[in-house]
Amino acid sequence: MISRREFLMATVALSAIAGPGMAGRWTRAAAQQSLSEDALLASEDFGNVTLVHITDIHAQLKPLYFREPSVNIGVGEAKGVPPHVTGADFLKLYNIEPGTPHAYALTSQDFAALAGTYGRMGGLDRIAAVIRRVRAERGEDNVLLLDGGDTWQGSYTAQQTAGADMVEVMNALAPDAMTGHWEFTYGADRVTELVESLPFAFLGGNIYDAEWNEPAFDAYRIFERGGTKIAVIGQAFPYTPIANPRWMFPNWSFGIREEDVATNVEAARAEGADIVVMLSHNGFDVDRKLASRVDGIDVILTGHTHDALPEPVIVNNTLVIASGSTGKFLSRIDLDVRDGALKGYKYRLIPIFSDVITPDAEMAALIDKVREPYEDELKRELGRTDSLLFRRGNFNGTFDDLFCQALLVEREADIALSPGFRWGNSLLPGQAITVEDLHSACAMTYPAAYHSMMNGKLIKDILEDVADNLFNTDPYYQQGGDMVRVGGMGYTIDVNAAMGSRISSMTLMKTGEAIDPGKDYAVAGWASVNEGTEGPPIWEVVENHLAKNPMVTIEENRSVKVIA
Repeated sequence: MISRREFLMATVALSAIAGPGMAGRWTRAAAQQSLSEDALLASEDFGNVTLVHITDIHAQLKPLYFREPSVNIGVGEAKGVPPHVTGADFLKLYNIEPGTPHAYALTSQDFAALAGTYGRMGGLDRIAAVIRRVRAERGEDNVLLLDGGDTWQGSYTAQQTAGADMVEVMNALAPDAMTGHWEFTYGADRVTELVESLPFAFLGGNIYDAEWNEPAFDAYRIFERGGTKIAVIGQAFPYTPIANPRWMFPNWSFGIREEDVATNVEAARAEGADIVVMLSHNGFDVDRKLASRVDGIDVILTGHTHDALPEPVIVNNTLVIASGSTGKFLSRIDLDVRDGALKGYKYRLIPIFSDVITPDAEMAALIDKVREPYEDELKRELGRTDSLLFRRGNFNGTFDDLFCQALLVEREADIALSPGFRWGNSLLPGQAITVEDLHSACAMTYPAAYHSMMNGKLIKDILEDVADNLFNTDPYYQQGGDMVRVGGMGYTIDVNAAMGSRISSMTLMKTGEAIDPGKDYAVAGWASVNEGTEGPPIWEVVENHLAKNPMVTIEENRSVKVIA
């Protein structure tokens, strides 16, 4: 019988991607290429400097399934433009044939069926192999490897080791710099301990010591590569103390700090930088606006919003590059830097097809080593799913529906709220649900599943607040995440309405009655940012639910009506 690897080598490949005027877009000609490791990774020699970007790995060491969103709505100037284009519209925009490997990697179209053909993606041993190849082709002195953050959090083993497993593996990958977001949820003491141990730069020019109002981390670092000086400015997630518990890092303040970014660009240029790269965890729309307002940034390597785009978006002569999440993709940007300026570029978003790319043996052994103490627990089966389980999407995800079902039953609630996190692997129909799978969607340091009485007005206020974080027309007021997921209730949302007026028609599902602003309801949720929140960890709640309901079937969620 033909193996999947052999089958993939006989199918289509992703062609190289270059900016407009530099090389072609993805075309039907790509369908004539074979999906082999060489076809996937080979690149013509160009320029003198190569940037390699990974971001939002969320502690995923092994190959996985990860479904891209079917709903990703943009508002204001971002309406209908990348990354707010999904499904068939995305395929049409980038001239990608349905059913091809790149259609599978980049969209949710026919995801479950195509996953059976093209298999899992990612794996740090495969990423290591790609990076090794790039360094060998270009010469290590010509390559910068940059990590956009959300690296140390998101798995059972990272939770058990407080990020130590990821630090050990990433040290072996040898990046030149990183920034952060979820890293900070290990608490200031642990973050400081880990950062001080790193053999590379941890950059965060927008993080200040709140008491002394002075930088808490280095803002930028200048590297010499390919006979040129490259300044890398680090930008951590600006709303970390809002989206995550402030009490975990009370002495650090965050923000976009646009004026500081401009100052750091000028300072780096004054120190002789030929080009400026911003290693950012702002999120795509924030970085698009920042690029339009701050001159002198050549490349923004964006993160946080988990977008994967096969071409850069060019704003104010700045290349804004989105490299996806969970190790599914790696970005390679070859730059021609001459006479103190960027003269040209070639870009490739490399999909990490785990059945095509040969694992790096040393990295594979290291991954097995850091996982070995937990291997039996990671493999422990909790149930099975008849449905595709996924998280991504502005309003719903079937994995979140499972969480909400568990909260409603196990916490005896009328309404369940589950945070709109973007991290969490996908499971195909027929797959087992293991401890590792469950924790990929909920491994965190504030997992308490609370039970609280809330009146209808407060519930609406919560939904309105999250909606404004997501759909404010000014990206600088978008504070991250998708809509809070709801169980036991439905509502209508008008994403273009004014702040405080987006949510209407709130309904209690079990009775069909309208939610009464003055009436109290039993609400269960998890991941509260409030210190001292009480309740069992969410993974215990879901595991208990699966013990009683080991076969998971999720009906299509029609509880949210969207007006866009």
